[in-house]
Amino acid sequence: SIAILLYLVRKFKTPDHWYPSDLQKRARVDEYLSWQHVNIRAKASKVFLTKVLLPLLTGQPLPPEKLESAIEDLNVALKQFEEKFLQNKPFIAGSEVSLADIVALVELMQPVCAGYDLFEERPKVREWRRRVEEAVGKQLFQEAHEEIMNIKNL
Repeated sequence: SIAILLYLVRKFKTPDHWYPSDLQKRARVDEYLSWQHVNIRAKASKVFLTKVLLPLLTGQPLPPEKLESAIEDLNVALKQFEEKFLQNKPFIAGSEVSLADIVALVELMQPVCAGYDLFEERPKVREWRRRVEEAVGKQLFQEAHEEIMNIKNL
């Protein structure tokens, strides 16, 4: 999906903030897009798989310690995300939303959809989410997550 996103911003004339022409900002986006695969993506999807998908497929709840371990791993990645990427900036690459923010938020919504509200005890991440949603448009954001938000009802 990252390769497709990069192809699209290069092929079409998208606003510069999505994938900045400024090399330092672009490097920040690229850094996050590389880091997130084994950190946010892996840890957030593991919570989703453990809490929702595997029990749905097997018909059996997984042992609570497996979920606790997955949540602990995600919390480590979230701490790194806050300290390394968000810092005290409105968005990952600075003052404007970018592909890095969209990719990050999409991955972080998986545990939320599974019933684990990771934003609840993280005001910095919660405020960042609000800014990303506003930048994208709340209605579009809700539409994009409509199916996954209802997965527990299967």
